[in-house]
Amino acid sequence: MQLFSKTPTFDFVGKRKFAMMFSTILFIASIVTLSINWLNLGLDFRGGIEIELGYAHTAKVEEIRKALRNNGYKNAIVTEIGSSGQNVTIRISEKDNSSKVEVSNAVISILKTSTSDEFEIRRREFVGAKVGEELREDGGIAMLIALASIMFYVMLRFEWRFSIGAITALIHDVGITLGIFSFFKLNFDLTVLAALLAVIGYSLNDTIVVYDRIRENFRKIRKGSTLQITNTSLNQTLSRTMMTSVTTLFVLFAMYFLGGELIRPFAIALIIGVVVGTYSSIYVASSMVLALKIDRSHLIPVTKEDKTDSYP
Repeated sequence: MQLFSKTPTFDFVGKRKFAMMFSTILFIASIVTLSINWLNLGLDFRGGIEIELGYAHTAKVEEIRKALRNNGYKNAIVTEIGSSGQNVTIRISEKDNSSKVEVSNAVISILKTSTSDEFEIRRREFVGAKVGEELREDGGIAMLIALASIMFYVMLRFEWRFSIGAITALIHDVGITLGIFSFFKLNFDLTVLAALLAVIGYSLNDTIVVYDRIRENFRKIRKGSTLQITNTSLNQTLSRTMMTSVTTLFVLFAMYFLGGELIRPFAIALIIGVVVGTYSSIYVASSMVLALKIDRSHLIPVTKEDKTDSYP
């Protein structure tokens, strides 16, 4: 590797077998943990109640959590919203209660007797289990439609081998992100589902940039082999890939540390997705195309000259 060269010369292609082995192990581990733990579905998907309270002074979130925990609501999610520190939401999932109205009244009664701070009820929402099931189904269908549309788009813009590589990379990214959420039992709600769809778009954009450079180099570099052209393309797009990822991560970490509890699962999903998506656009997407035996003839149509004999 030439340390001070304008374009780096990392041997990405030479390490692709190790990278694919690592990705396979990580993806299988994600499938296993999903089959054992599944996902810690939030209120949006399981159903339950959500109460928004407005306090006269800064809300003592830890005190509220302790009061609910001591009275049997161990899985209640208490989140501070807004910048004033006076508004909180309390979420209790369907499995924690039988009658939503009774539980809502019980929660209010617990907070009035266990805490001294004055508050008013701003909002109460009840989400039924059937609605949560419909949201799960609709979310899954939306993701499948997105993947199918992407596969069709990449096939039209490039070639079917590229579409297989892009879809493999996207399934890899989503699967590993879900596996991490399952393993650590992080809350999975509609905001996380939206983050997964954003991860699909982010990862696809990165993959398209790499694919576009590979196709361009197949036309410009006449004497290079498929492996050499692919490795050159990955190195040429590396600076763009890293700059995009790093600047995006700056924003996401700011959201994670400063955005509060409500936005934190969304930020976590995007952070995982950006890191895994950057890795997959370099290794998984390009490695799959190489495994499918892509070569110059698939991207540059061969024109046969009409050779006719001429007689004097």
